[in-house]
Amino acid sequence: MNTDDAVALTESFIDQAARDRVTVTGADALTYLQSQIAQEIRDLVIGSARWTFVLDPTGKVDVLARIQRTGDEVFVLDTDAGFGEALLARINRFKIRVDADTRLDPAMNDAPDAEHEESRIAAGWPRMGAEIEPGSTIPATTGIVTVAVNFQKGCYPGQELVERMDSRGADAPRSLRIVDLADGAMVGSPVTDADGNEVGTLTSVSGDGALGMAYVKRGAEVGRAPLALQ
Repeated sequence: MNTDDAVALTESFIDQAARDRVTVTGADALTYLQSQIAQEIRDLVIGSARWTFVLDPTGKVDVLARIQRTGDEVFVLDTDAGFGEALLARINRFKIRVDADTRLDPAMNDAPDAEHEESRIAAGWPRMGAEIEPGSTIPATTGIVTVAVNFQKGCYPGQELVERMDSRGADAPRSLRIVDLADGAMVGSPVTDADGNEVGTLTSVSGDGALGMAYVKRGAEVGRAPLALQ
């Protein structure tokens, strides 16, 4: 999957009014961001965007963001509403003697509208605070490593865990699945297999309660793989 195509394919899941934005501007904006995120941006042309993980040094996800180049020395990273401050703090964390300014613009809305949320769940695209918990979720569980990580770029914080799992072909201990739900299911409810064994937990539920997303343990035959990037 081309990482630029992935941005176009996910547009229907993204409510622009429910995105916090961090703008990074300056002569060192490109080189600094290149050293901090999991995506390659040196060849990103003005107007284009890509998805990226911003990881902590242990390889856990701090933020899932979309990064767009809006000028020669201007980049805008947007993420789910409520997580912009964490993104800003993470971008600023290692910004020492760097010629780059950062600014946070909070989302207009606190949560995505129902239509975008329904589309997101139906496609299995992870959302911050639901499928991605800052500081605890590892990239491999989310199902979107192929579009949020570039394995040919240089070093960045958290790279070791991502590279190690990829090079060893290691399976994540759990995976994200789309599941059909019975009446009354809610976020946090257990997910069971055909034999009634508890194998996971719901992380998102559609407005009509018919569809959800869940993390299920490795090897469990429950639900179906996310459709977002197929």
